[in-house]
Amino acid sequence: MTGTQQVAYVVACSAPPALDLARLTKLIIEEGWTTYAILTPTAATWVDVDALAEASGHPVRVDPRRPGEPDPLPPADVVIAAPLTFNSLNKWAAGISDTLALGLLNEALGLDAPIIVAPCIKKALRRHPAYKQNADRLRSAGAIMFDPDRVFVDSTNVSSFRWDLLVPT
Repeated sequence: MTGTQQVAYVVACSAPPALDLARLTKLIIEEGWTTYAILTPTAATWVDVDALAEASGHPVRVDPRRPGEPDPLPPADVVIAAPLTFNSLNKWAAGISDTLALGLLNEALGLDAPIIVAPCIKKALRRHPAYKQNADRLRSAGAIMFDPDRVFVDSTNVSSFRWDLLVPT
């Protein structure tokens, strides 16, 4: 924790709701949390990283730190993986840490902080056998997984999330 504020990591992948990630960040901050955004490399090319850093008050992390560099992230009190793609969900369940975002998600499974997961996955991909198996694996490891249909909103060709459902209290 930093001071008396609790720390939330927002880990985002390259899915359309990531374009509106600053809104989630602002909602979390309004609840009194300090928020750090961690993006996959592709998500970082989609999102206005400067606007997200301004919204959170902290630099957005994409790349891992170099050996010997101090860790710029304080320990998390909650981790919110939103949006989480099919690709990242399956890599995470397999323990693959080929990005900072996946590395932090893998580490989070071994910590005491809750992990809130909001997948953004097409219905066809949810019928793929890897999805159910790996979503169940992550749930059994302690991840709190939302049904994609509960959080996903698609209106007037703009895909977003019910961000309010993901805000820790």
